[in-house]
Amino acid sequence: MSPSIVQLDPEKTDNKAFAGCFLIVTERRPWGVVGYIQGVGDRNGRGGVFWYRAARGTYKLCGHAEWTIGEGAGL
Repeated sequence: MSPSIVQLDPEKTDNKAFAGCFLIVTERRPWGVVGYIQGVGDRNGRGGVFWYRAARGTYKLCGHAEWTIGEGAGL
């Protein structure tokens, strides 16, 4: 089964830097989910994978990912 994609609620997300971002879920927990947000960076090369824990009620299910970091297409 492919991993879920959730969107972080802009009003309820603890870290406002990630408000509205899409999160690839890698683990489901009783209190919520763990996953990552892929940042593309800027002119200074910043970006990468940002790991995040989201409590229940702070995200909505959007769909499923075809690929995740470390799988297929040279990722």
